Amino acid sequence: MTKRHKIIYWVSTSWLALGMLSTGVVQLLKVEEEVADITRLGYPHYFLPILGSWKLLGVVALLIPKFALLKEWAYAGFFFAMSGATFSRIASGDPVNELFPSLLLLILTVISWYFRPADRKVISVT
Repeated sequence: MTKRHKIIYWVSTSWLALGMLSTGVVQLLKVEEEVADITRLGYPHYFLPILGSWKLLGVVALLIPKFALLKEWAYAGFFFAMSGATFSRIASGDPVNELFPSLLLLILTVISWYFRPADRKVISVT
């Protein structure tokens, strides 16, 4: 892995972890604005602590060493959550600027996954 790839990986992973941590905490605390937003998108408010918990666990899985399979699941969960958030906003007719946070986290998820070091990848057995 080149030095450039390591930098890209750690910058994208750090921003991804920070974004997921902050949104996860807001969702766990059921901040009033977040409850209103998710209700407006058509989801029940009890969905917030579920999403928040998964995000916090995903951040831990990404940042701790080893456990490559767990990291793959975290990346998949982040991808599903952020693509779902992006498309939910599109479907509800939100303006383009409202798409930015979820789209940014989706892009960071893909970049972090793509540039992850070999010791953070699942090795297939054939």
